[in-house]
Amino acid sequence: MAIRVKVLGCRRLVLLFLFLGLLLEAQAGKIRYSVSEETDKGFFVGNIAKDLGLQPQELMESGVRIVSRGRKQLFALNPRSGSLVTAGRIDREELCAQSARCLVSFSVLVEDKMKLFPVEVEIIDINDNTPEFQLEEVEFKMNEITAPGTRIPLPSGQDLDVGMNSLQSYQLSSNPHFSLDAQQGSDGSQKPEMVLQSPLDREEEAVHHFLLTAFDGGNPARSGTLRIRVQVVDVNDNPPAFTQAVYHTSVPENVPLGTRLLMVKAMDPDEGANGEVTYSFHNIDHKMAQIFHLDSYTGEISSQEPLDFEEYTIYPMEIQAQDGAGLMARAKVLVKVLDINDNAPEVTITSVTTSVPENFPPGAIIALISVHDQDSGDNGQTSCSISGNLPFKLEKLDDNYYRLVTEKTMDRELTSQYNITVTATDQGTPTLSTETHISLQVTDINDNPPVFPQDFYSTYILENNPRGASIFCVTAHDADSNENAQVTYSLVEDTIQGVPLSSYVSINSDTGVLYALRSFDYEQFQDLQLRLMARDSGDPPLSSNVSVSIFVLDQNDNTPEILYPALPTGGSTGVELAPRSAEPGYLVTKVVAVDRDSGQNSWLSYRLLKASEPGLFSVGLHTGEVRTARALLDRDALKQSLVVAVQDHGQPPLSATVTLTVAVADSIPDILTDLGSLKPSVDPDDSGLTLYLVVAVAAVSCVFLAFVIVLLALRLRHWHTSRLLQASGSGLAGVPASQFVGVDGVRAFLQTYSHEVSLTADSRGSHVIFPQPNYADTLISQESCEKKDFLSEDKEETFSQVNSLPNIPVSYFAKRNKFT
Repeated sequence: MAIRVKVLGCRRLVLLFLFLGLLLEAQAGKIRYSVSEETDKGFFVGNIAKDLGLQPQELMESGVRIVSRGRKQLFALNPRSGSLVTAGRIDREELCAQSARCLVSFSVLVEDKMKLFPVEVEIIDINDNTPEFQLEEVEFKMNEITAPGTRIPLPSGQDLDVGMNSLQSYQLSSNPHFSLDAQQGSDGSQKPEMVLQSPLDREEEAVHHFLLTAFDGGNPARSGTLRIRVQVVDVNDNPPAFTQAVYHTSVPENVPLGTRLLMVKAMDPDEGANGEVTYSFHNIDHKMAQIFHLDSYTGEISSQEPLDFEEYTIYPMEIQAQDGAGLMARAKVLVKVLDINDNAPEVTITSVTTSVPENFPPGAIIALISVHDQDSGDNGQTSCSISGNLPFKLEKLDDNYYRLVTEKTMDRELTSQYNITVTATDQGTPTLSTETHISLQVTDINDNPPVFPQDFYSTYILENNPRGASIFCVTAHDADSNENAQVTYSLVEDTIQGVPLSSYVSINSDTGVLYALRSFDYEQFQDLQLRLMARDSGDPPLSSNVSVSIFVLDQNDNTPEILYPALPTGGSTGVELAPRSAEPGYLVTKVVAVDRDSGQNSWLSYRLLKASEPGLFSVGLHTGEVRTARALLDRDALKQSLVVAVQDHGQPPLSATVTLTVAVADSIPDILTDLGSLKPSVDPDDSGLTLYLVVAVAAVSCVFLAFVIVLLALRLRHWHTSRLLQASGSGLAGVPASQFVGVDGVRAFLQTYSHEVSLTADSRGSHVIFPQPNYADTLISQESCEKKDFLSEDKEETFSQVNSLPNIPVSYFAKRNKFT
C-alpha cells in the first residue's frame, strides 16, 4: 500500500516538472527583429526557423503558428524559406503614435510540442509624413504702438514621424517688420515665435502677409506651410488675464456627448471691442480638437466625441484668450479620464478544428483560445469557461491562453454536430462577458448532388450589350459540407446557327455568373436556349443540369430611314409643285419613312421642323402628308423650303430630317417663266447653270418631239385605214370615220409647246419662253364633242429632281392626263 502511494506521488511530481518546464521555455529570451514601416507585403523580417532551431520544412510538420492578441495580424510565416515576413503594409504612426520606440510583440506557437516563443519586432520609422499645422491660416492683431522686440507665439507644426524624420526647423518668409525665433520647449520641441523688428504704422500698411514653413529632418526633407496675417490696430493696453494658470477636471470615460466639462474665464479691464474676449484652442492635437468643443464666447469646454481611457488617460490642452484688439493670454487645461468597465473581454480563436472523425481520441486539441480585456485593474482580469454537458474541457495556458480539448470519445450516431459556447468574463463592476461559438462537425461523405432552386430559368438582355456584360446568375446548392459542397458551373456544349454556343456566352465556374462574349443583335435572333451544369468537388463528383432561355430585347438603335423623297444626289434637291389656286388642305407631297426596329421603337411621327414661310404648310403627325395650311397668296415666294423631321418613339428617341423644296406655280411653264424673270446670280459658282438649263430643256424637247412623231404616225395609220374602208364601199359608207379613229385611247387633245431658249454670250443670263398650249391637230369623236371638257378632272402631278429656283437647274416632269 505504501509503494502505491509513493508511485502516485512520483507521477504528480513528474507532471509538475513538465508544466514548469513549459512555462520556463515560454518565458525564455525573446527573439528580436527590426523592420522599416511601409514595406511591401512579404518583406523579409528574419529567419525564424533558424532562431527556433528548426529546418524550413519542419515549420509545416510541427504546426508552427504566429499568435497575437488585440490587433490584426502584422506578420506571417513563409513555410518554404522558414522566414518571418510582413503580412501587409505596416504604419508605425498608427501602431505607436509618436513613441520613441515602436515594438510589436507576439508569440510563435509550436503546436506539436505546445511551446510558445515570444518574438519582439521593432518598427523603424521612415519619413512618410509631412509636417502639418492645425490651421491653414492664422490671424493676429497688433497695435501700431507695439514696441520692437515683442514676441508673438506661433502655432507649432506637427509631424507624426519621430527622430530626425520629425519636425526640425521653421522658416519665416522675408518681411521688414518681423523675424522668426524658435525656442526650445521643456519636451525638446521647438516653439516658433514671431519677433517684431521695427515699429508698425497702420496708416502705411494695415495688413501684413507672410508664410511660416516647417521642415523635418528626413531625406528628402518634407515641409508644411502656415499662412500668417497680421492686422495692425489701434492701441489696446490691457491684455486678457485668466483666473487660473492651469485648469483641472476629472470625468469618467462614458460621459455623455455634449456634457459641460469645465469653463475657463479670462478678464479684460478694457472697454468696448478691446474688452471683448474670445477663446480658442492653441497648439492642440488634431484628434483632441475633434473630441472637445470650446465655446469661443463663454469659454465652456464640452465633449463632442466619446472619451476613451484606453487611448488617453489625460487630455492636455492650451486655451488662448484674445481681446478685440489682438492681445492674448494662454492657460493650460488638463482633463483626466477615469476608467470604467466599458470593454468586454475579447475572445480570439487562434487555432480551431471544424470537423473531426468520430473516433477522435480524448485529450486531442480542438481549438487554441486567447482572452484579452483592454480595461485596467480588476476591470481587465478575465476568466474563461464552457457551458453545457459536453465532452470537452478548457485547459489554461500562460498569458491568458486556453486550449479546448476532448474529454471523451465522441459518437457520430448519437450527435453529429456540437455547438460549443465559450464564455469570457471580467471582474469589473458591472461584470461584462463575451461569448464565442465553435461549431464542430463529423466528417461527411458526398451523397447529395447540387440542386438548382428552379427547373427552368429565363432572363432578358438588351441588344447591343457590351462584350463581357453580366447576363444572369444561377446558384446551385449542395446539402453536403466542405469540399463536397463546392460547386463549379459549366456550359453544356451546343451550337446556335452553326456556331458553337461557347462563342456567344460563358459562365464563371465559381460564381455561376453568365457573361455575354459578343454583342447581341435583336434583328439577327431573338432568343438563346442553353443548358448549364453544376458539379460538386466530391469523390466521385455529382452533377445536375438546368435549362436557361435568354431573350434578346429590342433597343432603339436604328434611325428612321426616309424612303421618299430620296436623299439629294449630284447636288440637286427634290422639288414638289403646289398650284397657287390650291385650297387649304391641298396634298402637296408625302414623306415616307421606315424604322428597322420593332414595337414602340418603330412607331414614327412627323413634324415640320422649319419652314421659310411659317404657317403656310402643315405635316401630318402620323401620315407624313405635307398639305397647305392656308390659301396661297400672290405675295408668297415662288420657292418654299421645308425641313421635315421624322422621329421614332424609342428611349431615347432617334430622328432624321429631310429638306423639301416646294415650287408655288400652276404649271411648269409658269415656273420656268418665273425663272426667266429672276435676276441672274452674281455667284461665280453659277457659271454652270446655263449648261444644266440647256440640257434640261433639250431633254424635255426630245421627249415631246418623240411623242408628237408617234402621235402623227398613229393618225396617218388611222387615216389610211379609213380611206381603204371608204374605197371598198361594202356597206360601211354610212358609218362615221370617227368610230374607228381614236377608239384605242386617242380621245384626247394634243397639247404642244414651243420652247425658245436664248443664251447670253457670257452664259450668265438665259431666257426661256413657254407659250400657251396649242390645241391644234386634235382628233375629236362624236361622243367626245358632247362633253364639256376635253380633259378629265382627275390629274396626277409629279415633280422630281428640280433644283432650287432660280439658281439650280430644273428637271422638267411632264404633266400626265388621264383620258376618259
